[in-house]
Amino acid sequence: MSESAGSRQRDELSDTRSDRAAGGLEPRPGGAGRGTGAGPAAGEPSLMRQALTAPNLLSLLRVAGVPLFLWLLLGPEEDGWALLVLVLSALTDWLDGKLARWLNQMSRLGQLLDPAADRLYIVATLVAFLVRDIVPWWAVGALLLREAIAGVCVLVLRHYRFAPPEVTYVGKGATFVLMYAFPLLLLMQGDSTAAEIARPLAYAFMIWGGVLYLWSGALYVTQTILAVTRFRRGTLVVEAGPAGDDRGADEVRTGRPDTADGAKGAATD
Repeated sequence: MSESAGSRQRDELSDTRSDRAAGGLEPRPGGAGRGTGAGPAAGEPSLMRQALTAPNLLSLLRVAGVPLFLWLLLGPEEDGWALLVLVLSALTDWLDGKLARWLNQMSRLGQLLDPAADRLYIVATLVAFLVRDIVPWWAVGALLLREAIAGVCVLVLRHYRFAPPEVTYVGKGATFVLMYAFPLLLLMQGDSTAAEIARPLAYAFMIWGGVLYLWSGALYVTQTILAVTRFRRGTLVVEAGPAGDDRGADEVRTGRPDTADGAKGAATD
């Protein structure tokens, strides 16, 4: 086996190890420099064409329902209509994913829209519930702080030209549980029999969903720290390596995702 072939094999092995260690985060494809590659990748339809697919139209409709939901809760306080909007949002959240798979219309835009819509509804609902004194301030504060920290993680990853972390099963499960808790919290307002039945269920789902939501935030922070640490360590190793060092790519790597080829090892040891 030639030296160059052995070096390529070590490259691939190092890339595999680093991908696992960084929690599945992948560098963005694109040209040189950080912060590029945010548009559609080569071969992908334009953003407009992606937006006009049935799954993404449902996601956009769900996003458009956020201000209506807020107005119903905080303006006329029409909890029944607000509850209907929230239920329809949960149904479209399930349906857009199903349609994307059935129609083979999965897209990068859809991968971004779906979690964005979830976060918008969660933040809007928490703020409205805080104003209406439905949920205590400390619970709202903890969940909003988690959202802020997750946003910082995304900005840090963009700085190092990593794509945003994929939605985890824990994060999706937390959103699913919270989307059950919010309608129940609305339903428990008042003194009716339905409110009495909904109250313990609402508290149970809110506690369960809140814990999962905070846990998923901790996972995103861990992924970000691992990816950035390995990126920086990879850069330092190359800068410290002597000229002409031929130990192989598993020991000396730039870790700089400045090109499409160099991007592969951005989180490498």
